[in-house]
Amino acid sequence: MSENEQVNQNPEKDPEDWVTGDEPMTGPQKSYLSTLAQEAGEEVPDDLNKAQASEMIDKLQGETGRG
Repeated sequence: MSENEQVNQNPEKDPEDWVTGDEPMTGPQKSYLSTLAQEAGEEVPDDLNKAQASEMIDKLQGETGRG
């Protein structure tokens, strides 16, 4: 198996298991969440951490069909 194939087969970690999941959400997460929330008619709490933001992105992608 080539190195590229090994990298692409990396399983996704559950956000709950992220080592840095309790850090504040990143700028790109906040921006994308704002876009998704606007489309879904929802509010985004300002105090989300990285893991919570990721989970909300997944939820809103499902609601908006962007996922």
